[in-house]
Amino acid sequence: MDDLDPGILLKALSFAAHKHRDHRRKDPEHSPYINHLIDVVEVLWRVGGVRDQRALIAAVLHDSIEDTHTSPDEIRALFGQEVLDLVLEVTDDKSLPKVLRKQLQVEHAAQKSLLAKQIKLADKICNVRDVLQNPPADWSAERCQDYLGWARQVVAGLRGANPALEAEFDRLYSA
Repeated sequence: MDDLDPGILLKALSFAAHKHRDHRRKDPEHSPYINHLIDVVEVLWRVGGVRDQRALIAAVLHDSIEDTHTSPDEIRALFGQEVLDLVLEVTDDKSLPKVLRKQLQVEHAAQKSLLAKQIKLADKICNVRDVLQNPPADWSAERCQDYLGWARQVVAGLRGANPALEAEFDRLYSA
């Protein structure tokens, strides 16, 4: 899918901004959550060279089902089945304990589609950058290190999807 429609991407950004309007990041400034979603799309575009509209839209929506009261039907109706499939592919099951969800991300990373792997890579890049540059105020150095180690395990299963994104993750991780 090479024809990009900026209108549909703006629609996704507006949708996500509304759904996450009361959410804040864990950084000391409690920045608006939409900033994270914009960062993920920007990394996909600028670093990864991703131009697939479905991936860009799904990146904006990647936390909508997991973290808001968004239903799969809403995403399907507004953005189509292919976008919904990608969103579902990168969505954790919040009914499971956090430790299990994190383990499943590691175990399932290699089985994801190419586009889902790229979205996950961009998401991990943004999260690792945040943990390194502006970690949550209540996170100890050990918790930050644990997160980085876990993110590296997830990314190991995503390798082969986008060399530029992988190189950016590696650059951040080794910093």
